[in-house]
Amino acid sequence: MSTSAPLKSRVLACAASALVVAGIAACAPPEKKDSGAQTQSGVKAAEATSAQDFGGMDGLVKAAKSEGELNVIALPPDWANYGAIIKAFSDKYGIKVTSAQPDASSQDEINAANQQKGRSSAPDVFDLGQSVALANTAMFAPYKVATFDSIPAAYKDPNGTWVNDYGGFMSIGFDAAKVPPVTNVNDLLKPEYKGKVALNGDPTQAGAAFSGVVMVALSQGGSADDIAPGVEFFGKLKQAGNFLPVDPTPATIESGQTPVVIDWNYTNSSETKKLPSWTVFVPPNNPVAGYYYQAVSKEAPHPAAARLWEEFLYSDEGQNLYAQGGVRPVRADAMTSDGTLNAEVAKALPTVSGPVTVLTPQQTEAASKYLSEHWAAAVG
Repeated sequence: MSTSAPLKSRVLACAASALVVAGIAACAPPEKKDSGAQTQSGVKAAEATSAQDFGGMDGLVKAAKSEGELNVIALPPDWANYGAIIKAFSDKYGIKVTSAQPDASSQDEINAANQQKGRSSAPDVFDLGQSVALANTAMFAPYKVATFDSIPAAYKDPNGTWVNDYGGFMSIGFDAAKVPPVTNVNDLLKPEYKGKVALNGDPTQAGAAFSGVVMVALSQGGSADDIAPGVEFFGKLKQAGNFLPVDPTPATIESGQTPVVIDWNYTNSSETKKLPSWTVFVPPNNPVAGYYYQAVSKEAPHPAAARLWEEFLYSDEGQNLYAQGGVRPVRADAMTSDGTLNAEVAKALPTVSGPVTVLTPQQTEAASKYLSEHWAAAVG
Protein backbone atom coordinates (compact mmCIF):
# COMPACT_ATOMS: atom_id res chain seq x y z
CA MET A 1 0.00 0.00 0.00
CA SER A 2 1.47 3.27 -0.87
CA THR A 3 -0.05 6.47 0.28
CA SER A 4 -0.06 10.17 -0.25
CA ALA A 5 -0.48 10.19 3.37
CA PRO A 6 2.89 8.73 4.09
CA LEU A 7 4.17 6.29 1.47
CA LYS A 8 4.54 2.84 2.93
CA SER A 9 8.29 2.77 2.65
CA ARG A 10 9.44 1.94 6.08
CA VAL A 11 13.01 1.27 6.92
CA LEU A 12 13.78 -1.66 9.19
CA ALA A 13 16.46 -0.45 11.56
CA CYS A 14 17.08 -0.76 15.27
CA ALA A 15 18.72 2.62 15.57
CA ALA A 16 20.79 5.11 13.65
CA SER A 17 23.90 3.86 15.40
CA ALA A 18 26.94 2.03 14.09
CA LEU A 19 26.14 -1.34 12.54
CA VAL A 20 28.06 -3.52 14.93
CA VAL A 21 27.03 -6.89 16.24
CA ALA A 22 26.73 -5.63 19.79
CA GLY A 23 24.47 -2.79 18.71
CA ILE A 24 22.23 -5.05 16.70
CA ALA A 25 21.94 -7.53 19.54
CA ALA A 26 21.13 -4.78 22.01
CA CYS A 27 18.13 -3.53 20.06
CA ALA A 28 16.87 -6.86 18.74
CA PRO A 29 13.30 -7.48 19.90
CA PRO A 30 12.66 -10.41 22.20
CA GLU A 31 11.62 -13.77 20.91
CA LYS A 32 7.87 -14.08 20.65
CA LYS A 33 5.93 -15.83 23.35
CA ASP A 34 4.54 -19.30 22.68
CA SER A 35 1.53 -18.84 20.41
CA GLY A 36 0.57 -22.48 20.52
CA ALA A 37 -2.04 -22.14 23.26
CA GLN A 38 -5.07 -24.25 22.49
CA THR A 39 -8.57 -22.89 22.10
CA GLN A 40 -11.63 -24.30 23.81
CA SER A 41 -12.07 -26.72 20.93
CA GLY A 42 -8.50 -27.97 21.20
CA VAL A 43 -7.34 -26.14 18.07
CA LYS A 44 -4.22 -24.00 18.40
CA ALA A 45 -4.99 -20.28 18.13
CA ALA A 46 -2.51 -20.02 15.25
CA GLU A 47 -4.50 -22.64 13.33
CA ALA A 48 -8.02 -21.37 14.05
CA THR A 49 -10.02 -20.80 10.89
CA SER A 50 -13.05 -19.13 12.48
CA ALA A 51 -14.28 -17.85 15.82
CA GLN A 52 -16.01 -21.19 16.30
CA ASP A 53 -12.61 -22.73 16.95
CA PHE A 54 -12.49 -20.54 20.07
CA GLY A 55 -15.98 -21.60 21.10
CA GLY A 56 -17.48 -18.46 19.60
CA MET A 57 -16.75 -14.74 19.76
CA ASP A 58 -16.62 -14.67 23.56
CA GLY A 59 -13.88 -17.27 23.51
CA LEU A 60 -11.95 -15.40 20.82
CA VAL A 61 -12.19 -12.15 22.77
CA LYS A 62 -10.97 -13.89 25.92
CA ALA A 63 -8.01 -15.44 24.08
CA ALA A 64 -7.10 -12.14 22.41
CA LYS A 65 -7.28 -10.24 25.70
CA SER A 66 -5.03 -12.86 27.26
CA GLU A 67 -2.42 -12.08 24.60
CA GLY A 68 -3.00 -8.39 25.24
CA GLU A 69 -1.18 -7.08 22.18
CA LEU A 70 -1.52 -6.71 18.42
CA ASN A 71 1.13 -5.71 15.88
CA VAL A 72 -0.02 -3.89 12.75
CA ILE A 73 2.19 -2.46 10.03
CA ALA A 74 1.97 0.04 7.16
CA LEU A 75 -1.20 1.73 8.43
CA PRO A 76 -0.85 5.53 8.32
CA PRO A 77 -3.43 7.09 10.66
CA ASP A 78 -4.90 9.23 7.86
CA TRP A 79 -5.06 6.33 5.41
CA ALA A 80 -8.55 4.76 5.23
CA ASN A 81 -9.26 6.13 8.73
CA TYR A 82 -6.84 3.68 10.33
CA GLY A 83 -6.01 6.07 13.16
CA ALA A 84 -9.62 5.94 14.36
CA ILE A 85 -9.94 2.21 13.62
CA ILE A 86 -6.89 1.32 15.70
CA LYS A 87 -8.11 3.48 18.60
CA ALA A 88 -11.61 2.01 18.47
CA PHE A 89 -10.30 -1.56 18.51
CA SER A 90 -7.89 -0.87 21.35
CA ASP A 91 -10.52 0.94 23.42
CA LYS A 92 -13.13 -1.76 22.83
CA TYR A 93 -10.99 -4.73 23.81
CA GLY A 94 -8.26 -3.25 25.97
CA ILE A 95 -5.59 -4.60 23.63
CA LYS A 96 -2.41 -2.62 23.05
CA VAL A 97 -1.87 -1.99 19.33
CA THR A 98 1.68 -1.38 18.12
CA SER A 99 1.57 0.32 14.73
CA ALA A 100 4.97 -0.13 13.10
CA GLN A 101 6.37 1.74 10.12
CA PRO A 102 3.17 3.56 9.12
CA ASP A 103 4.80 4.91 5.97
CA ALA A 104 5.90 1.58 4.48
CA SER A 105 4.97 -0.06 1.18
CA SER A 106 3.17 -3.36 0.81
CA GLN A 107 6.45 -5.09 -0.01
CA ASP A 108 7.96 -3.63 3.15
CA GLU A 109 5.27 -5.44 5.13
CA ILE A 110 6.34 -8.76 3.67
CA ASN A 111 10.01 -7.95 4.20
CA ALA A 112 9.36 -7.09 7.84
CA ALA A 113 7.50 -10.35 8.43
CA ASN A 114 10.39 -12.33 6.95
CA GLN A 115 13.08 -10.40 8.80
CA GLN A 116 11.30 -10.53 12.16
CA LYS A 117 9.99 -14.07 11.90
CA GLY A 118 9.86 -15.72 15.29
CA ARG A 119 9.99 -12.45 17.23
CA SER A 120 7.34 -10.74 19.32
CA SER A 121 7.62 -7.66 17.09
CA ALA A 122 6.64 -9.44 13.86
CA PRO A 123 3.45 -8.27 12.11
CA ASP A 124 0.29 -10.09 13.13
CA VAL A 125 -1.72 -8.97 10.11
CA PHE A 126 -1.20 -7.54 6.64
CA ASP A 127 -2.94 -4.84 4.59
CA LEU A 128 -1.54 -5.21 1.07
CA GLY A 129 -1.89 -4.08 -2.50
CA GLN A 130 -3.14 -6.77 -4.85
CA SER A 131 0.09 -7.62 -6.64
CA VAL A 132 2.14 -8.05 -3.45
CA ALA A 133 -0.67 -9.97 -1.73
CA LEU A 134 -1.10 -12.47 -4.54
CA ALA A 135 2.65 -13.10 -4.66
CA ASN A 136 2.80 -13.99 -0.96
CA THR A 137 -0.30 -16.04 -0.13
CA ALA A 138 1.87 -18.81 1.35
CA MET A 139 2.50 -16.46 4.28
CA PHE A 140 -1.21 -16.10 5.13
CA ALA A 141 -3.33 -18.09 7.58
CA PRO A 142 -6.85 -18.89 6.31
CA TYR A 143 -9.53 -17.33 8.50
CA LYS A 144 -13.22 -16.66 7.91
CA VAL A 145 -14.80 -13.80 9.86
CA ALA A 146 -18.38 -14.02 11.08
CA THR A 147 -19.55 -11.76 8.22
CA PHE A 148 -17.67 -13.77 5.56
CA ASP A 149 -20.81 -14.75 3.65
CA SER A 150 -21.80 -11.09 3.13
CA ILE A 151 -18.54 -10.35 1.29
CA PRO A 152 -18.87 -10.71 -2.52
CA ALA A 153 -17.19 -13.84 -3.86
CA ALA A 154 -15.02 -11.81 -6.24
CA TYR A 155 -13.42 -10.03 -3.29
CA LYS A 156 -12.23 -12.98 -1.22
CA ASP A 157 -10.41 -16.26 -1.36
CA PRO A 158 -13.01 -18.98 -0.79
CA ASN A 159 -10.99 -20.34 2.14
CA GLY A 160 -10.44 -16.93 3.71
CA THR A 161 -6.72 -16.90 2.94
CA TRP A 162 -7.17 -13.26 1.93
CA VAL A 163 -10.14 -10.93 1.86
CA ASN A 164 -10.48 -7.49 0.30
CA ASP A 165 -11.23 -4.85 2.92
CA TYR A 166 -11.72 -1.45 1.25
CA GLY A 167 -11.25 0.23 -2.09
CA GLY A 168 -11.35 3.42 -4.11
CA PHE A 169 -10.49 5.02 -7.44
CA MET A 170 -7.16 6.15 -8.82
CA SER A 171 -6.90 9.91 -9.04
CA ILE A 172 -4.64 12.87 -9.74
CA GLY A 173 -4.37 15.32 -6.88
CA PHE A 174 -2.99 18.79 -7.58
CA ASP A 175 -2.48 22.12 -5.88
CA ALA A 176 -4.57 24.56 -7.90
CA ALA A 177 -2.61 27.42 -6.36
CA LYS A 178 0.64 26.15 -7.90
CA VAL A 179 -0.23 24.39 -11.18
CA PRO A 180 -2.89 24.71 -13.91
CA PRO A 181 -5.95 22.48 -13.48
CA VAL A 182 -5.43 18.89 -14.58
CA THR A 183 -8.25 17.87 -16.93
CA ASN A 184 -6.76 14.69 -18.39
CA VAL A 185 -3.67 12.52 -18.03
CA ASN A 186 -1.96 14.01 -21.08
CA ASP A 187 -1.89 17.42 -19.37
CA LEU A 188 0.92 16.06 -17.22
CA LEU A 189 3.31 16.18 -20.19
CA LYS A 190 2.94 19.96 -20.55
CA PRO A 191 5.84 22.27 -19.62
CA GLU A 192 3.78 23.79 -16.80
CA TYR A 193 4.20 20.53 -14.85
CA LYS A 194 7.99 20.30 -15.15
CA GLY A 195 9.43 18.65 -12.05
CA LYS A 196 6.02 18.51 -10.41
CA VAL A 197 4.40 15.08 -11.03
CA ALA A 198 4.87 12.44 -8.32
CA LEU A 199 3.65 8.85 -8.25
CA ASN A 200 2.91 7.45 -4.84
CA GLY A 201 5.58 4.80 -4.61
CA ASP A 202 7.35 2.23 -6.76
CA PRO A 203 4.74 0.28 -8.77
CA THR A 204 6.72 -2.93 -8.35
CA GLN A 205 6.24 -2.66 -4.58
CA ALA A 206 3.32 -0.34 -3.76
CA GLY A 207 -0.34 -0.90 -4.60
CA ALA A 208 -1.23 2.74 -5.23
CA ALA A 209 1.65 3.23 -7.66
CA PHE A 210 0.80 -0.03 -9.44
CA SER A 211 -2.79 1.09 -10.00
CA GLY A 212 -1.56 4.54 -11.02
CA VAL A 213 0.35 2.98 -13.90
CA VAL A 214 -2.77 1.02 -14.87
CA MET A 215 -4.85 4.22 -14.91
CA VAL A 216 -2.31 5.96 -17.11
CA ALA A 217 -2.10 2.92 -19.41
CA LEU A 218 -5.84 3.05 -20.02
CA SER A 219 -5.64 6.74 -20.87
CA GLN A 220 -2.99 5.92 -23.50
CA GLY A 221 -4.94 3.20 -25.27
CA GLY A 222 -3.78 0.32 -23.09
CA SER A 223 -5.96 -2.07 -21.16
CA ALA A 224 -6.07 -4.29 -18.10
CA ASP A 225 -4.21 -6.82 -20.25
CA ASP A 226 -1.68 -4.35 -21.64
CA ILE A 227 -0.09 -1.81 -19.30
CA ALA A 228 2.88 -1.12 -21.58
CA PRO A 229 1.46 2.28 -22.66
CA GLY A 230 1.41 3.31 -19.01
CA VAL A 231 5.07 2.48 -18.49
CA GLU A 232 5.91 4.26 -21.76
CA PHE A 233 4.03 7.36 -20.61
CA PHE A 234 6.06 7.57 -17.42
CA GLY A 235 9.18 7.24 -19.54
CA LYS A 236 7.99 10.28 -21.50
CA LEU A 237 7.29 12.13 -18.26
CA LYS A 238 10.84 11.51 -17.15
CA GLN A 239 12.30 12.58 -20.50
CA ALA A 240 10.26 15.80 -20.34
CA GLY A 241 11.61 16.47 -16.85
CA ASN A 242 8.09 16.37 -15.41
CA PHE A 243 8.39 13.17 -13.38
CA LEU A 244 9.39 13.89 -9.79
CA PRO A 245 11.07 10.86 -8.15
CA VAL A 246 9.87 11.78 -4.66
CA ASP A 247 7.55 9.66 -2.53
CA PRO A 248 4.71 12.05 -1.68
CA THR A 249 3.59 12.55 1.92
CA PRO A 250 1.31 15.11 3.57
CA ALA A 251 4.46 17.11 4.35
CA THR A 252 5.67 17.20 0.73
CA ILE A 253 2.20 18.15 -0.48
CA GLU A 254 1.68 20.90 2.06
CA SER A 255 5.17 22.33 1.49
CA GLY A 256 4.62 22.41 -2.26
CA GLN A 257 7.40 19.91 -3.02
CA THR A 258 4.95 17.52 -4.74
CA PRO A 259 2.23 19.72 -6.27
CA VAL A 260 0.83 16.89 -8.42
CA VAL A 261 0.31 13.40 -6.99
CA ILE A 262 -1.07 10.25 -8.63
CA ASP A 263 -2.68 8.28 -5.81
CA TRP A 264 -5.95 6.81 -4.52
CA ASN A 265 -8.81 9.28 -4.36
CA TYR A 266 -9.22 8.84 -0.60
CA THR A 267 -5.63 9.68 0.25
CA ASN A 268 -5.63 12.61 -2.14
CA SER A 269 -8.97 13.77 -0.73
CA SER A 270 -7.65 13.69 2.82
CA GLU A 271 -5.27 16.50 1.85
CA THR A 272 -8.11 18.89 1.00
CA LYS A 273 -8.81 19.20 4.73
CA LYS A 274 -5.33 20.59 5.30
CA LEU A 275 -4.74 22.36 1.99
CA PRO A 276 -7.89 24.04 0.60
CA SER A 277 -6.31 24.54 -2.83
CA TRP A 278 -5.69 20.79 -3.18
CA THR A 279 -8.00 19.37 -5.86
CA VAL A 280 -8.77 15.76 -6.71
CA PHE A 281 -9.45 14.61 -10.28
CA VAL A 282 -10.62 11.09 -11.19
CA PRO A 283 -10.24 10.66 -14.97
CA PRO A 284 -13.83 9.98 -16.04
CA ASN A 285 -12.95 8.05 -19.19
CA ASN A 286 -10.47 5.71 -17.53
CA PRO A 287 -11.62 5.03 -13.98
CA VAL A 288 -9.55 2.38 -12.25
CA ALA A 289 -10.74 0.91 -8.98
CA GLY A 290 -8.98 -1.41 -6.62
CA TYR A 291 -9.30 -3.08 -3.27
CA TYR A 292 -6.64 -3.76 -0.69
CA TYR A 293 -6.08 -7.26 0.66
CA GLN A 294 -6.34 -8.15 4.34
CA ALA A 295 -4.71 -11.29 5.76
CA VAL A 296 -3.54 -12.90 8.98
CA SER A 297 0.13 -13.82 9.16
CA LYS A 298 0.86 -17.52 9.62
CA GLU A 299 3.66 -16.41 11.93
CA ALA A 300 1.56 -13.97 13.96
CA PRO A 301 3.03 -13.65 17.47
CA HIS A 302 -0.49 -12.82 18.71
CA PRO A 303 -2.71 -15.17 16.68
CA ALA A 304 -5.92 -14.68 18.65
CA ALA A 305 -5.61 -10.88 18.63
CA ALA A 306 -4.91 -11.02 14.89
CA ARG A 307 -8.15 -12.91 14.31
CA LEU A 308 -10.13 -10.60 16.57
CA TRP A 309 -8.75 -7.64 14.56
CA GLU A 310 -10.15 -9.23 11.40
CA GLU A 311 -13.54 -9.72 13.05
CA PHE A 312 -13.54 -6.05 14.02
CA LEU A 313 -12.57 -4.80 10.56
CA TYR A 314 -15.35 -6.75 8.87
CA SER A 315 -18.01 -6.02 11.48
CA ASP A 316 -20.55 -3.28 10.80
CA GLU A 317 -18.62 -1.04 13.18
CA GLY A 318 -15.30 -1.57 11.40
CA GLN A 319 -16.77 -1.20 7.93
CA ASN A 320 -18.47 2.08 8.87
CA LEU A 321 -15.16 3.36 10.24
CA TYR A 322 -13.55 2.58 6.88
CA ALA A 323 -16.34 4.47 5.11
CA GLN A 324 -15.72 7.49 7.32
CA GLY A 325 -12.21 7.54 5.86
CA GLY A 326 -13.59 8.04 2.35
CA VAL A 327 -13.00 4.46 1.19
CA ARG A 328 -15.60 1.99 0.01
CA PRO A 329 -15.84 -0.89 2.51
CA VAL A 330 -16.05 -4.29 0.87
CA ARG A 331 -19.39 -5.07 2.55
CA ALA A 332 -20.96 -1.78 1.41
CA ASP A 333 -23.63 -3.34 -0.79
CA ALA A 334 -24.79 -5.85 1.81
CA MET A 335 -24.80 -3.18 4.52
CA THR A 336 -26.76 -0.81 2.31
CA SER A 337 -29.35 -3.53 1.76
CA ASP A 338 -29.78 -4.27 5.45
CA GLY A 339 -29.56 -0.63 6.54
CA THR A 340 -26.37 -0.92 8.58
CA LEU A 341 -24.16 1.35 6.45
CA ASN A 342 -24.16 4.86 7.89
CA ALA A 343 -26.37 6.77 5.45
CA GLU A 344 -24.64 10.13 5.81
CA VAL A 345 -21.22 8.58 5.34
CA ALA A 346 -22.44 6.57 2.36
CA LYS A 347 -23.53 9.76 0.57
CA ALA A 348 -19.97 11.05 0.69
CA LEU A 349 -18.42 7.96 -0.86
CA PRO A 350 -17.07 8.60 -4.37
CA THR A 351 -18.95 7.33 -7.40
CA VAL A 352 -18.15 7.35 -11.09
CA SER A 353 -20.42 6.78 -14.05
CA GLY A 354 -19.66 4.25 -16.74
CA PRO A 355 -17.51 1.11 -16.68
CA VAL A 356 -14.78 0.82 -14.08
CA THR A 357 -11.62 -1.24 -14.57
CA VAL A 358 -10.66 -3.61 -11.77
CA LEU A 359 -7.83 -5.98 -12.59
CA THR A 360 -8.36 -9.68 -11.99
CA PRO A 361 -5.71 -11.65 -10.08
CA GLN A 362 -4.45 -13.06 -13.38
CA GLN A 363 -4.19 -9.60 -14.96
CA THR A 364 -2.41 -8.33 -11.86
CA GLU A 365 0.17 -11.10 -12.01
CA ALA A 366 0.85 -10.40 -15.69
CA ALA A 367 1.09 -6.64 -15.09
CA SER A 368 3.41 -7.18 -12.13
CA LYS A 369 5.71 -9.29 -14.28
CA TYR A 370 5.78 -6.60 -16.97
CA LEU A 371 6.59 -3.91 -14.42
CA SER A 372 9.41 -5.93 -12.89
CA GLU A 373 10.97 -6.25 -16.33
CA HIS A 374 10.39 -2.75 -17.73
CA TRP A 375 9.76 -0.13 -15.02
CA ALA A 376 13.37 0.53 -13.99
CA ALA A 377 14.46 0.95 -17.60
CA ALA A 378 11.67 3.47 -18.22
CA VAL A 379 12.16 5.73 -15.20
CA GLY A 380 15.54 4.75 -13.77
